[in-house]
Amino acid sequence: MYEYTSFSLLWGDEMQKLIKKSGLLLFFVITTYAILRYPDTALSYALTGLNIWFQKMIPTLFPFMVLSGMMIRLHLSENFAGFFRPLLHPLFRLGNRCLYCIVIGFLCGFPMGAKVTADMYQYGQLSKKEAQFLLSFCNNIGPVFFTGFVLAFLPTQIPVAFYLFGMYGIPLLYGLLLRYFFYEQNDSVCNAVRRSMQKPPAFAAALDASIVSGISSIAKLGGYMIFFNLLNVLPQLLLSAMPSLSGSCRIPVSLFMEITGGIALAGKNHPLFILTLLPFGGLSCIAQTYSMIADTDLSILPYTFHKLCQSALALFYYTIVLRIFACL
Repeated sequence: MYEYTSFSLLWGDEMQKLIKKSGLLLFFVITTYAILRYPDTALSYALTGLNIWFQKMIPTLFPFMVLSGMMIRLHLSENFAGFFRPLLHPLFRLGNRCLYCIVIGFLCGFPMGAKVTADMYQYGQLSKKEAQFLLSFCNNIGPVFFTGFVLAFLPTQIPVAFYLFGMYGIPLLYGLLLRYFFYEQNDSVCNAVRRSMQKPPAFAAALDASIVSGISSIAKLGGYMIFFNLLNVLPQLLLSAMPSLSGSCRIPVSLFMEITGGIALAGKNHPLFILTLLPFGGLSCIAQTYSMIADTDLSILPYTFHKLCQSALALFYYTIVLRIFACL
């Protein structure tokens, strides 16, 4: 009986490995064929990802990555968060280290929320429970990116305040819901026993380390944006035999894979798709977030679940808003 059970478990593990390996091989074969079948389209998608990364992501994110990295390494994050404590502490009742992640995540934009949380966790300034909680709601599309890029594709008759509430009010309220219904309702959430913190380095050393870390992170973002934009060639291949479905499926599939290139592809004709998938960020954003936390033991699965929940709330909210202003 024991030998039979062991054999069954071994056989099951081997079958899972075989299925996984076969699925990955099939994906690589289909993607390679799609690129060779539509080389001009594939090049166009890849260039879209490259241009958006170079023109939008690097100028808006890299400076924040360097500055935030320096503050964490020099142990100044708590002091910086102190400026926002009178506003945020009565709401969340969290310590300054947690508040710092919330501030950076909302002001600087994706994926800074994940990067800052992972950095502070690695430096012993957050417990694992705190880090996993903060990841659930403070890694959002940045306001500079939203107002400078996304707004141009949305109906102008809707006041900007309605858009901003959906993008940032919903995640904030979602975080408050998690805070008081699923986590302890006192400051002990941010007063857990921490790993010993190292002595802060010299300013020049902190700057050098922050620049190197920022370059690595921004390069990863560029690679993910180019790769997932390139994958937009797959729907063209798979739906080529069904032209009636191709037009209706292409936009949501593109947004689901890479949100920035998907927005450019969607234009002004699909505001609900854009607004619904922005909180989720697309598979590219999930992969980028995973790259930010890959060196820790934080899990990407709860993060993905919470992002899907926030997208569902955004769908409900923006459907009402667009109907009120007759844009749907």
